[in-house]
Amino acid sequence: MPTIVPAASRTMALLEVFARERRELSNSDLARLMDLPESSCSDLLHTLHELGYLMRTARTRRFYPTARLLTVAKGIAAGDSLYAVASEACELLRDKTGETGMCGRVEAGVVKVLAFAEGTHPLRYVENVGNKIALHVSALGKAELALGTPEETARQLRLKPLKQIAPGSITDLAALEAQIAQAREQGWMWVENEGFDGLAAIAVAGYLGDEPLALSIAGPTERLRRTKDACLQALQEVRALVFHPQNPSPTLRATASGRRSAGTKDTTPA
Repeated sequence: MPTIVPAASRTMALLEVFARERRELSNSDLARLMDLPESSCSDLLHTLHELGYLMRTARTRRFYPTARLLTVAKGIAAGDSLYAVASEACELLRDKTGETGMCGRVEAGVVKVLAFAEGTHPLRYVENVGNKIALHVSALGKAELALGTPEETARQLRLKPLKQIAPGSITDLAALEAQIAQAREQGWMWVENEGFDGLAAIAVAGYLGDEPLALSIAGPTERLRRTKDACLQALQEVRALVFHPQNPSPTLRATASGRRSAGTKDTTPA
């Protein structure tokens, strides 16, 4: 069975300390902030300095990351692995249930569709990658909000008007907060007739690295009511394969949330 490699964990923790502190740090500073012996911290700093990932000031002999780390990160990002992972997750959901699988994330009060796999039934829900979904009617969005705090939930829900889009749309902020609190407790989100009359969706959320994302299955309300348990099981199975249930990097959570920008015109629902 795979095990955690302490040296790798310490390396990532060290980089996160620099991201949080945003200043040059000495060996003793880092040892204190990471709760490590100075000798162990010194070896780690020496290794990263020799590899070109850290620079050192001439006078104070403090350390700071070089641009090499950014170059590596840009190269990884250029491969668009997030889209590949999200697409595969949606396809797995479609294959397991026959219903439409979706992956999305909350961005400035709406939900952006990152990936989509169309269901196999003649009557099915269809969406497009890149579309924006109104947050207050979206199972994807509410599932992701359930990962965070009630304060963040309220803040996101206030960014856009709470319009009556379909007969089941919830437009009362307190009622929406209560709905998301229930999802936070049970670990999944169910909506029906909120974005379209006759459409239901069930969703779960987790973390891909430090990025909070959600997965959903969407389809006709009556059919999803009958297969709700099977759909939830499929979502939980795929979530376990793709996501961390908890954010492995709380230090960067605010950064991930803050870098998201507003998108194009909102659509509805799932």
